[in-house]
Amino acid sequence: MIKKILPLLTLLFCSFFSLFSQQRHTISGTIREAVSNETLIGVSITVQNARIGAATNEYGFYSITLPEGDYTLIISYLGFQDISKSISLNSDMKLDFNLQEKTEELEEVVVTEDAERIDIRKPQMSVSTLAVQTIKKIPVVLGESDVIRSLVLLPGVTNAGEASSGFNVRGGAVDQNLILLDEAIIFNTSHLFGFFSVFNPDAIKDVKLFKGGIPSRYGGRVSSVLEIFQKEGNSKELKVNGGIGAVASRLLVEGPIIKDRTAFLAGGRASYAHLFLPLFNIDNRAYFYDLNTKISHRINDRNSIFLSGYFGRDLFSINDSFINTYGNAVGNFRWNHLFSDKLFSNLSLIYSDYFYGLELDFVGFEWDSGIQNFNLKYDLKHYLSDKLQINYGVNNIYYVFNPGKIKPNSEDSGIVEDQLTKKYANEAAAYVDIEQKITENLRVNYGLRASLFNRLGQDELFVYENDQPVIFDPFQLIYREATPIDTISPGRGQNIKTFFNFEPRVSAAYTINENSSVKASYTRLAQYLHLLSNTSSPTPLDVWTPSGPFIEPQLLDQYALGYFRNINNGDYTLELEGFYKDIQNRIDYIDGADLIANDAIEQVILNGEARAYGLELLLRKNEGRFQGWLAYTLSRSEQRTPGREPVVDNGRSNLETGINLGEWYPTPFDKTHDISLFGNYELNKKWNFNANFVFQTGQPTNYPVGQFEFQGLVVPFFGLRNQTRLPDYHRLDISATLSPKKNRNRNFQSEWVFSIYNVYNRMNAASINFRQNQDTGRNEAVRTAIFGIVPAITYNFKF
Repeated sequence: MIKKILPLLTLLFCSFFSLFSQQRHTISGTIREAVSNETLIGVSITVQNARIGAATNEYGFYSITLPEGDYTLIISYLGFQDISKSISLNSDMKLDFNLQEKTEELEEVVVTEDAERIDIRKPQMSVSTLAVQTIKKIPVVLGESDVIRSLVLLPGVTNAGEASSGFNVRGGAVDQNLILLDEAIIFNTSHLFGFFSVFNPDAIKDVKLFKGGIPSRYGGRVSSVLEIFQKEGNSKELKVNGGIGAVASRLLVEGPIIKDRTAFLAGGRASYAHLFLPLFNIDNRAYFYDLNTKISHRINDRNSIFLSGYFGRDLFSINDSFINTYGNAVGNFRWNHLFSDKLFSNLSLIYSDYFYGLELDFVGFEWDSGIQNFNLKYDLKHYLSDKLQINYGVNNIYYVFNPGKIKPNSEDSGIVEDQLTKKYANEAAAYVDIEQKITENLRVNYGLRASLFNRLGQDELFVYENDQPVIFDPFQLIYREATPIDTISPGRGQNIKTFFNFEPRVSAAYTINENSSVKASYTRLAQYLHLLSNTSSPTPLDVWTPSGPFIEPQLLDQYALGYFRNINNGDYTLELEGFYKDIQNRIDYIDGADLIANDAIEQVILNGEARAYGLELLLRKNEGRFQGWLAYTLSRSEQRTPGREPVVDNGRSNLETGINLGEWYPTPFDKTHDISLFGNYELNKKWNFNANFVFQTGQPTNYPVGQFEFQGLVVPFFGLRNQTRLPDYHRLDISATLSPKKNRNRNFQSEWVFSIYNVYNRMNAASINFRQNQDTGRNEAVRTAIFGIVPAITYNFKF
């Protein structure tokens, strides 16, 4: 028996020894665009006949480990010429590549479309990517390309309608979205109260929205992550591009400081519609401006540094008696370092500030508020093998919250200067994220994030009986503000409340065949900041507040399951996903809550819960003269705030009713049906046509359900929250782009964009108000619409 087993054991041992003694080496490098030296994200590097491949990361870096031998590498990126490179691998190799655009393709039209397509093998799901060129094609109001309004055309993404800032993802609130510009947090994405977003498409390199399956390196919000990277600047030659629109213009300049090593980018936008208002004897003003800047420097093959910034301001005034100013300012210093051909690191020092200012001259005061944060983060990516990569890192964010400061703007205003109590907090996190190929058909991502939030001391902190800042009146069946029984002053060096959470993440993809796969994910997230707003769309006056003694952090559990398919060799793609979200500690407000200049905001807030679930469909056509997509979302978004545990007071049990009698009710951003159609038709090299159609179920709202008379006044009664809806929302937009033939053989190129927003002049309701008709004395409903039909012309150029 032993004689029979011994040869078999010897064979197994020799095979095992041969497998692990075989020399393995690593190929790594950076892939750039040849013309501008801009790093490219998501370039495919495949090893011919080996079923092994990789893709460049956010900084254009790749790494592949292979056994010794002869190989052929294929580097491909749609819109660029493929590169085939034969190598003899007997030691570690560094191979950088510069990709040339395909000469037979229209310039940049399809260069980045590849980034929008799904990879059925990757376990990453619930991710939407839009190419900048696609964003520029989508017709929008007033002819200005807009990142946020383009994202709303994707499944699972909505907003509160026209002239509304922010966006809602899978039934979540706007404050539940983490928005990053070059890794810096943006707290308000709107210009002109929502007509435009703060992102200049000319300065943007990559746009990616994570709706679920969020990697462990992200945290702090429970709904989505919108990650936007600015361009690095052209280190080859000076380039200029811009545009002149109906209400705003833009200009972007980029070029080398030291050729092939150091580049700069500077872009600005400004609106000027207010300059024409005096012609109509209008003394009001409303305008915005912003600036994008970046300097990138390649020290050597292993080190690069970047310094980027954004500054934007909005101003709105009425006869100089009412002046409103708000905006973001962010800065980021980043250092990319390559420890080895398998270990890549990124160190970032980030500053972010959101400011809101108000001056009321007729009252005689100025009002300032805002939020600042300082962020230090260090991320590493370790390419252990072609089957295993590990991402890990740490970050720390220090917050300063200014809920408001009031001061007189003249000596005789009668206003006494006052500063609402500033709040301070620190959020730290560490994470690990693993990408692993289990078999040829099964790949997984799994990771863990550990977050620690410390609410630091402040000048004044109210103390309440039974730790209840909100009390319930059992006779009137209403919640009201409690009276503080004491005030303490913990120093900023103290922790007045600490929260710690583990946030596991896991996603998997099982490849059924070469063209289809099934994916699933689970995500847990913690959010420690809250936006105080009792409107469906955020306004500049909304205030951020941290979790603390009376406000718990929001905790999300999200589950998703999807089917993904390439049709006809990728000419079409189908994405079908179902999701369920459960959120603990979603804040709600008592009836009649006053959020403005409230130094005891905990007196009007209750902790509840929320849930959202739905089905998303995205069907894309990727090839041919006609391209586009159909997006459909069927979903439900609800929240509930039941009564708290009964409190025994003087022998009586205080049984609370909660909000809406403790029952589930639709959130303000619940949209049962959401349909978006986008199409792009390239007639020839001169004309390009685009159109999109949007339909959404009406937004939940409150209509009066009755009325009563009190001292001669008719007072409406509204009943339970969000029991009625605005009329359904729908519109059609079209545009045509003219590229003159004279562009083709000269450096200066230009185009004209003709667009019509809301072609059939649908007067979509932004709100419906009820009033008494002065002539008839009867109550009537009045619809308020923001836009009807809006034609626009934009002239774009570059050289």
